[in-house]
Amino acid sequence: MVYQIYPRSFAEGTGSSGVGDLRGIIDRIDYLAWLGVGALWVSPIFRSPMVDFGYDVSDYCDVDPRFGTLADVDELIERAHAHDIKVLLDWVPNHTSDQHPWFIESRADPTGAKANWYVWRDEPTNNWKAAFPRGEDAWHFDEARNQWYLRCFAKEQPDLNWDDPAVQDAMLDTLRFWLDRGIDGFRMDVVHLIGKELERHDPQDAVARAWPHVTFNDVPATHERLRAIRRVLDEYPGDRTSVGEVYLLDEEAVARYYGDNDELHLSFNFPFLWAKAQAADLRTRIERTLEHLDPKGAWPTWVLSNHDVTRHRQRHGGDEAIARLMATVLLTLPGTPFMYQGEELGLVDAIVPPDRIVDLDGRDGCRAPIPWTAEPLHGWPADPWLPFPPEADTRNVSTEQADPASMLHLYRRLLQLRRSSEALQVGSFELLDVGEEVLGYERVGTDGRWTVLVNFSSSAVAVPAGFDVVEATTPDLIGEVDELPAHTAAVGRRR
Repeated sequence: MVYQIYPRSFAEGTGSSGVGDLRGIIDRIDYLAWLGVGALWVSPIFRSPMVDFGYDVSDYCDVDPRFGTLADVDELIERAHAHDIKVLLDWVPNHTSDQHPWFIESRADPTGAKANWYVWRDEPTNNWKAAFPRGEDAWHFDEARNQWYLRCFAKEQPDLNWDDPAVQDAMLDTLRFWLDRGIDGFRMDVVHLIGKELERHDPQDAVARAWPHVTFNDVPATHERLRAIRRVLDEYPGDRTSVGEVYLLDEEAVARYYGDNDELHLSFNFPFLWAKAQAADLRTRIERTLEHLDPKGAWPTWVLSNHDVTRHRQRHGGDEAIARLMATVLLTLPGTPFMYQGEELGLVDAIVPPDRIVDLDGRDGCRAPIPWTAEPLHGWPADPWLPFPPEADTRNVSTEQADPASMLHLYRRLLQLRRSSEALQVGSFELLDVGEEVLGYERVGTDGRWTVLVNFSSSAVAVPAGFDVVEATTPDLIGEVDELPAHTAAVGRRR
């Protein structure tokens, strides 16, 4: 299982700025090991003006002082590895900050060595829209160079021009810099954008609705560049991993980014993230994912929340019982599950008043700081940069650790069960026909046959005869049962 850390909001270990840092992560490694985390994905820690909170990089090979130092990264890797936890960094290959020395040089000299390191044109060549601010064109006029540059995100985030081989070489060197320090791999931000067909227009109805081009970009050139990235990772010993953010809402399209086991190791499964908390919709998404990945021998991913979307408990109506069902599904499917920090506490988004909104795209609520204790500052040395989520007095790590029936303990038990079972990790998978409102499947491996039943209906349902529950969303279900109550899930064996 990969656990996503948004550093600004995870924990502060140095000073009292109200902004999380690397020391805060290092100080919580014991907690992450106790939970059962197998790897960390750390959102960007590179030097940045923070227009997009780190996704606007001004130096790929240094740590922003807000988060710490290179020595802190080295210590984080050492401490994590001591607990058998891998560390993945968030790499941003599509764009930099407009404060990056590369862009400053490119803007200043249209005939210089870096003149074509960004996408410059005398006039826009397509009708693309930027991801944010929503509705703005993806081309920005630069008075200094008297040309337009492409920016699929904020105007302070100019797109790199991967058509220039020197750009690819420079970006691959940034990977080597971190791999040489012992980083285990990278989550690769909107990596499907590194190839573009600049003369291709997006559909007019999508442009009218201000849909960003990021959701349409899917071109052959990207795949050769992914193979070059893969070759760099393969230069290093151990399982150095690439996880791609390919924001295409089609399972077949996403599957192509695995290549022939020579492109991405993993690609995020956004159709599953946006699935409804209903048995039929989840069944369809699971079937489609495996249909396209299994023939390629590719490994699926599953994710419910991240730093860009409303937390899944809130999206699915706020009911903790439903959140527990989704946790059971997440941690028992074949593939790699990704968890977003605080998901194990059952958090919902913070309510952020207008005077505290700081994000360009209004994603502040899901980025609220993690409450560690029940005290007023919830384990933070100062008032954090964003408000705490609701119920922080009870939905905090300390309180939930003390309650065996808490959401936190459910996640921990499911992760323990997953780690102890070869079937749940890498075993075969078969969907079961157990009713329209029940999601059921079997996992089979060297440790036998496991059955997962998830009841999304509002009434009890019968279960197969001799069903012996090993883990469940409510403790009273453990043991042999003949029915599954409304909105409960169970993992067990059939006698």
